[in-house]
Amino acid sequence: MPVHVDVANIPEWVDAERLLGSGFELQTTNPGWRRAHALLERPRAADVQARLRGVGIGGRALDVVVSPRLNRKVVRAARTEEARRRRHGSVGFSRSGAQLDKEGQMSLTPEALALQLGERADACTVIDACCGAGGNAIGFARARCEVTALDVNQSRLDMAAHNAKVYGVAKRIRWQCVDSTDAIARLHADLLFIDPPWGEDYDRMRVRLADLPFLEQLLGKAERFPRTWIKVPPSFDVNDLPRARPEAFFGTGKGDRQRVKFLLLELTSAGPKTSHS
Repeated sequence: MPVHVDVANIPEWVDAERLLGSGFELQTTNPGWRRAHALLERPRAADVQARLRGVGIGGRALDVVVSPRLNRKVVRAARTEEARRRRHGSVGFSRSGAQLDKEGQMSLTPEALALQLGERADACTVIDACCGAGGNAIGFARARCEVTALDVNQSRLDMAAHNAKVYGVAKRIRWQCVDSTDAIARLHADLLFIDPPWGEDYDRMRVRLADLPFLEQLLGKAERFPRTWIKVPPSFDVNDLPRARPEAFFGTGKGDRQRVKFLLLELTSAGPKTSHS
């Protein structure tokens, strides 16, 4: 017997069909936000509920209501399937010989998504302000960008440089072991890319700008660049950067095609206007 499924707090800039699947009707609630409703069979309703449980996008937690309530057996089966899917997510580095430390395993931009970002940059010059294991820098370089990759940790830079050789793009990347908050004041590029550390325990419901101090420090110096892209957690409160245009990037693996992996915030040329309300 079908049940009613209602999902609230969906940002208008998120592909709702990709997130929820087909069959949902959408309606605008508050400006910039939508609600979705569908009549679904119980297993699929349980799947939607399991996938979106504890998930926030754009600063608001998704609110999923199923009526009438599902029985425990169906809910338990859906949660088991969701746990299985999480083991089959998007691939970080696919080439043999690439190196990752513990932090890189947690934070690396999946290879396919890093390449998408690189292709969108359209062969420009890029500063990667926090390159880590090199996933984003390599994605930009594979798309013919000239990259200056910065990190304060020399061992991570060495690992990133090794990975760039594995991917055959070492000649397109310059490595600098520096504090990015100081370095970007003297560097020039068409695009500043910031992927601040989130930490393994970031809030899946809502992340504020103040929770990402490295990003907060860099924002004041980002205005001098023609373009600035910022990669933030899905739950980042976009109201903290009201002049940034958000976009949700979904996974490409069979287990995370309906999961938002991160948000890309593109700052307008007028620069960021921060709010801490």
